[in-house]
Amino acid sequence: MLSGQLIGRLVSMAGRISLSRGSTGSGTIGPVETAIRSKLEQALNPEVLELRNESGGHAVPAGSETHFRVAVVSSRFEGLSPLQRHRLIHDALSEELAGPVHALAIQARTPAQWRENPQLDTSPPCLGGSKKTRGTP
Repeated sequence: MLSGQLIGRLVSMAGRISLSRGSTGSGTIGPVETAIRSKLEQALNPEVLELRNESGGHAVPAGSETHFRVAVVSSRFEGLSPLQRHRLIHDALSEELAGPVHALAIQARTPAQWRENPQLDTSPPCLGGSKKTRGTP
């Protein structure tokens, strides 16, 4: 039988981290996504961490881990500007951002801000190529 204290800790942990599968449809989590999740959990002790691999919606090979969207809700963001919050995330993921990750969309909120709007934004569809190849100025 589980003690009340243990049940409370399990419920608290389950409510803190929200794991979101990538939009690639494969249902598998690769090593880059695993590293991102682990480093953000360690650096920011988030109440909510939603991570989405959006690589499948871009002009990259199947199974790529190059484009991500993340929502991080942490009390560490209290009193910090959006730029300072993004810097904390970039510092935690410096290795991934220097290598395999091409794009990282960030939502960094305090717990109060997340309660007001608990949604992970969506990225616009990838148009592929550069502006020059799309025929736009």
